[in-house]
Amino acid sequence: MVLVRAIIRPEKVGFVLSELASAGFPAVTKMDVFGRGKQKGITVGEIHYDEIPKEMLMVVCEDEDKDDLVKIIISTAKVGSGTFGDGRIFVSPVESAYTISTGKAGL
Repeated sequence: MVLVRAIIRPEKVGFVLSELASAGFPAVTKMDVFGRGKQKGITVGEIHYDEIPKEMLMVVCEDEDKDDLVKIIISTAKVGSGTFGDGRIFVSPVESAYTISTGKAGL
């Protein structure tokens, strides 16, 4: 299993969630986050914004589904042909997962 964390633009969340659900990935955790990328924020006029609002989506899936999941997020979250600030995706191994109500292991 892997954990896919995608940090994306807030205005793209609805599109991404819809595409993930349509592709068979309905279980998603969503969080409001703030941060900056390599460009260290943005400057508009004389004002510098150090922390930019984003959304983080987290999905745990089987290893063999990872590439499909990542492709869906990239194609749906990208603005136009891709611009800085579109976001980042991180993939981490998941050693185990349990359902609290049943104690059952796995997804």
